[in-house]
Amino acid sequence: MREEIIFAGFGGQGIMFMGKAIAYAAMNEGKFVTWIPSYGAEVRGGTAYSMVVISDEAIASPLIKDPTICVAMNSPSLRKYEAKIKTNGLLVVNKSIIDIEPERKDIEILNIPVTELASEAGDYRIGNMVALGALLRKRKIISLESLINGLKDIVSSTYHSLLPVNEKAIRKGFEYGSR
Repeated sequence: MREEIIFAGFGGQGIMFMGKAIAYAAMNEGKFVTWIPSYGAEVRGGTAYSMVVISDEAIASPLIKDPTICVAMNSPSLRKYEAKIKTNGLLVVNKSIIDIEPERKDIEILNIPVTELASEAGDYRIGNMVALGALLRKRKIISLESLINGLKDIVSSTYHSLLPVNEKAIRKGFEYGSR
């Protein structure tokens, strides 16, 4: 197994946290992992993406040219990365704010109302966790429980009170991803 994932959106959407969360969970499962965060000129509101490679074998390079999976959280990210996804790859689209339709017919596309599902989980700001849950339903990269349990390792103890709402959002996304 080898997945090359790009999470992309604007600063403030939790793009870096998505990459870090799945990378740590995969590492805790004993997989080989690389994670590269990248911020645009501005942090909040600017462009942001993170690249994660997860594999059962050693990873020669952390760079991703053609991802197997892309999570596009805004329209510029969809425009930038849709054409680069490998055939039979997965594109997760944040339909809450992306109003253009993907054009590819040779990839799996999951349109998901991220903000609405995050609000139902308890906080509209945790759409990134909804997207992660949906991704894990579509691609069995790591277990759902590994992701949920791994959050304790990367979230400051100051914010551990927010772990239950994050778990709820992950599970909402996972449930939605079965569609």
